Amino acid sequence: MTVNQEAAQSPVSRRNEKVGQVVSTKMQKTIVVAVEMRKAHAKYKRIVRSTKKFYAHDEQSSARLGDMVRIRETRPLSKLKRWNLEEIVRRSTLAQIEDTAHEPVS
Repeated sequence: MTVNQEAAQSPVSRRNEKVGQVVSTKMQKTIVVAVEMRKAHAKYKRIVRSTKKFYAHDEQSSARLGDMVRIRETRPLSKLKRWNLEEIVRRSTLAQIEDTAHEPVS
């Protein structure tokens, strides 16, 4: 198999992906994801943490508060939404507790 055939079989997406934590699910089909970035300070070389929020489209409203999710860049969907929920990497323990609380006791 040549290099060109391998490239044709697996299309590589150039869209940006980020992994972050869901901080809000109060909107319909929209989640707010906080992504933490760690960068060395230019002068002091100490690691500085900064957090940025991204609005992402969640079609099935499957993500819950505290989940770790992967979001992918997409076309503008609204004034602030430019990201799409790709997958839920890890469910939060808080979400698991809520599931057991809502189940009917028989």
